[in-house]
Amino acid sequence: MSSSRKRRVFPFAAVIGQAEMKLALLLNVIDPRIGGVMIMGDRGTGKSTTIRALADLLPAITVVQGDPYNSSPSDPDLQSTEIRQKIDQGENPPTEKAQVPMVDLPLGATEDRLCGTIDIEKALSEGVRAFEPGLLAKANRGLLYVDEVNLLDDHLVDVLLDSAASGWNTVEREGISIRHPARFVLIGSGNPEEGELRPQLLDRFGMSVEVRTVREPELRVQVVDQRTSFDNDPEAFTASIQKSQEVLQEKVIAAQEILSKVEIDEDLRLKISAVCGELDVDGLRGDIVTNRSAKALAAFEARSEVTEEDIARVISCSLRHRLRKDPLEQIDSGDRVIKAFCKIFERSDQSNLSDFELAAVD
Repeated sequence: MSSSRKRRVFPFAAVIGQAEMKLALLLNVIDPRIGGVMIMGDRGTGKSTTIRALADLLPAITVVQGDPYNSSPSDPDLQSTEIRQKIDQGENPPTEKAQVPMVDLPLGATEDRLCGTIDIEKALSEGVRAFEPGLLAKANRGLLYVDEVNLLDDHLVDVLLDSAASGWNTVEREGISIRHPARFVLIGSGNPEEGELRPQLLDRFGMSVEVRTVREPELRVQVVDQRTSFDNDPEAFTASIQKSQEVLQEKVIAAQEILSKVEIDEDLRLKISAVCGELDVDGLRGDIVTNRSAKALAAFEARSEVTEEDIARVISCSLRHRLRKDPLEQIDSGDRVIKAFCKIFERSDQSNLSDFELAAVD
């Protein structure tokens, strides 16, 4: 897609600060099986800007031309039923390059708008499956962003999380069933002052990050200046940061390619599970997400083996939101996770774990 036709989006590489959020988003793009990101924090801290910038950073994907599900021409798990049938019959549907889809879910959305609807009248009168795809179809192979997810109806959150976990969306009505791929990175954001998510729903998000308002005057001025420069001349600003964008994009692509080759030592896996046990984390999602996140981080930094430092950098984001037992309890800031990590990994110095380091992205 030519730069003149692309939507004007603030470049991801130009986002100042918020290292924890940026790395969590990149890790989920490298390995979508991590399960998405819940971003909680103050208003006006760049949550939406950073998420939209992420979609713009990602390389274009190959899709079947005209397919509403962004079907892959080669991966059966990312193909709609119609495309798979055509390929099975020996057809080679035309393809095209498309930008990674970025779908916003509005707070007032209905379940039909989210999942899609079946035209029962047409199905009964003409005997054809008339399905109007919803936002889950549009988000396949992309990002689905829910701002103020803590205000979204719990039933819709359940539907979202089920689709994100399974990679499929099923719509059933009056004996008619439609199933299509819906594999996306789910990103939710919100302000804790406006209400918390139920602990059961929080646990379904792979990672949870906190964003805080920048307090340093110099950094605030830098943020304002960058935003002003972008608003005044988006093309020139984007061109000035293009090299950094390309380097970051290449790192993400390279990480996706080597991810399957990254290994994690059994001793480290045992210690991760020991930390989860020490924190009394329900279920095994915490163990799984921490392992996957650490592998994705190693891949992002072009390494084939996970180190203890990789685990130190992702474990707080992977576990902090799984500690709540009482719906009225606040999400832990990560201090309990850090203490448990230091106890199990026999580390006395906690200072380098309290702040999320991300020199590779900043």
